[in-house]
Amino acid sequence: MQDRQQRCSRRKFLASAAALTLAGGISAQSAEPPGDLPLSRTRPAKPSNKGRKPLAVLTTVYRPLSHAYHIAGRFLHGYARGGKLHVPKHYIHSLYVDQTPDNDLSGEVARKFGVHVTRRTSSVSMARAVEDALTVGGKLAVEGVLLIAEHGNYPRNEAGQILYPRLELMEQIVNVFRKTGQSVPVFNDKHLSFTFDRAKKMLAWARELNFPMMAGSSLPVTWRTPSLELPLESPIEDALVAGYGPIEVYGFHALETLHVMLERRKGGESGVKAVTCLSGKDVWKAGDAGRWSWDLLEAALSRSETVNPGDIRDNVGSVKVYNYLETPGLAFLIEYGDGTRGTVLLLNGHVLDFTFAAKLRGESKPASCLFHLPPPPGARFFDAQVANLEKFFETGKAPYPVERTLLTTGILDAVMRSHQRGGVRIETPELLEVRYTAPADSGFIRGNIADF
Repeated sequence: MQDRQQRCSRRKFLASAAALTLAGGISAQSAEPPGDLPLSRTRPAKPSNKGRKPLAVLTTVYRPLSHAYHIAGRFLHGYARGGKLHVPKHYIHSLYVDQTPDNDLSGEVARKFGVHVTRRTSSVSMARAVEDALTVGGKLAVEGVLLIAEHGNYPRNEAGQILYPRLELMEQIVNVFRKTGQSVPVFNDKHLSFTFDRAKKMLAWARELNFPMMAGSSLPVTWRTPSLELPLESPIEDALVAGYGPIEVYGFHALETLHVMLERRKGGESGVKAVTCLSGKDVWKAGDAGRWSWDLLEAALSRSETVNPGDIRDNVGSVKVYNYLETPGLAFLIEYGDGTRGTVLLLNGHVLDFTFAAKLRGESKPASCLFHLPPPPGARFFDAQVANLEKFFETGKAPYPVERTLLTTGILDAVMRSHQRGGVRIETPELLEVRYTAPADSGFIRGNIADF
């Protein structure tokens, strides 16, 4: 969600200015790979950077509990894994922050971990600051990039989409790659951009310069209860995700949750021909008319750990839970090129988790599961995401296809336009071109969280 505390304090900026002068060079690293450390949940050791490879983080804001805080923080501090303090083989060398709210932590990160911090200011352009974060002496100084453009004070367009500068930051990364003649793997947190065309441009750059790219939500790789992994080529006819939260910010997570399961259907991903977004009473009318399945919703909610007693039609839109507003129910109705049907329901006031159910041909009982999201402050679902990021940066290969996030970006774009226009059906011939095959292992974490 948008950060409401974005007024940058001049005093805070001047106090942390010294951090910006930290040496930008990379010290000689031992060839010895790092090892994990004894685990302490109260006074953990500070990992050494020796033998580890450098990453750059380009982010909108670095403040407590932001995505950058959680993702980059696990490369800084390490995280609990296998009964040890797991130390990734990469460390954070540099950090670009686009905005500095009053609770900005970038100066503290610079002082504590020796991270080289750059910022866009009235006298320093985004292009210059990003180049300084990625290079030393005119050469690429990092072996991977984390692009985390989530949170911050950014405007919205007429469709209500937050105009995060994901494309703009990617363009600066690509410009540096062109200038240096070098490139490294790039991860883009969440959806690629706010429109499908912008997202396609980002992937086109990656293909042109031949650098590996990974993107998406943490939900596809978090723990599932039960640990449901549908076989490839599953005969899925209909699938549904029940979730909560704001339409764009959490709607994206729900779409990625839906697609990590649906992409395993017979024939693989076939693309999407049309999208409709309904709200309020139209959601329930559509269910009664068979446009989405009440039976699948029952199956999904049977896995929920938060479902509210009472009639869903009374609870949704009338019960405020934490800081989530009493917003009417939302339904994303997705028509796939192969005839499969998909539904996302955002049910604020009735649930505070994400659950899935699917109808498989020949099966009388739906397949279903909960996507478990351990809450803040630790938000350990980021452990699952960073574990997959480690695979990406170590191998140079994305553990799951970036085309999934291209597709969910395009669906979300159509959802927002349908919602803006009062629930009209939006045909999406451009999304029929997005076809791919899911990996055998979708990368989610099995077992108990405490044992990870």
